[in-house]
Amino acid sequence: MTIAEVSKKYNLTADTLRYYERIGLLPPVPRTQGGFRDYDEESCRWIELMKCMRSAGVQIDALIEYVRLFRQGDATAAQRKALLEQQRDQLTVRMEEMQSSLDRLNDKIDMYNRTLTKGEAE
Repeated sequence: MTIAEVSKKYNLTADTLRYYERIGLLPPVPRTQGGFRDYDEESCRWIELMKCMRSAGVQIDALIEYVRLFRQGDATAAQRKALLEQQRDQLTVRMEEMQSSLDRLNDKIDMYNRTLTKGEAE
């Protein structure tokens, strides 16, 4: 797939895709004989993973480290697992904080609903 096709498919700009590859967030993308990026299935799986991880709030530095370790091969599997577990733990804490904020917001809305309902009944 061309960079334009991948850009459209994943709703990322071509500049973002190039940036992700340049900083090591994506492994090097295969190239055509003319030097153009030719995204294959593996490249697309990496893009999907990075989009998912970024939307979950995983830090770019952690993802770059993950890709770096992945490229070193199976000997780094334990390190990659530990990195992902650490990111999962951080995400769990953020989700708990967000749930607490949502609960508080819902309580406030419920309070207003009771107040407004009470005022309408009078």
